[in-house]
Amino acid sequence: MRANRSLEIGTGLFVLLGLAALLFLSMQLPANGLKFSFSKPVGYDVTAQFDNIGSLKVGAPVRMAGVRIGQVTRIDFDTNTERAKVWLLISPHFNQIPMDSSASIDTEGLLGGQYISISPGGMPTYLKAGSEIIQTQSALVLENLINKFFANFASKKGSKSSSGGAKEQK
Repeated sequence: MRANRSLEIGTGLFVLLGLAALLFLSMQLPANGLKFSFSKPVGYDVTAQFDNIGSLKVGAPVRMAGVRIGQVTRIDFDTNTERAKVWLLISPHFNQIPMDSSASIDTEGLLGGQYISISPGGMPTYLKAGSEIIQTQSALVLENLINKFFANFASKKGSKSSSGGAKEQK
């Protein structure tokens, strides 16, 4: 009886430890915006506006040439331009990003989270706190591409069958 009880307690502790580890790891994902970090991130804020941000989330990384240089700190909707406005916190030691740089929303692999990718421009002036990245490219939404593909495929198939019937009538 006593051995059975200790086995049940051990199994319960093992399951709880596994759940705690799973919770910790899921909170460390960059796409969910939750972190176990108590220090306030430092850097300078830059904004960019996009027509479609897809599933971009607060806390997503900002990268330049594949190197993480910051993170998304806020996402809002600008009622004046009717576009999504994204605030990026850039680390202070990346202070020579040209003013005419462009920002795009990319995906980490086929099913990964989304992030902001900055491509450098060539101007001699640099982004600073409060600057806005003007040139942006919206997220590529996989569902929209699939829908367009099938709509295009269906319209081509439909035009072949209707044109084929017209040829037979001649």
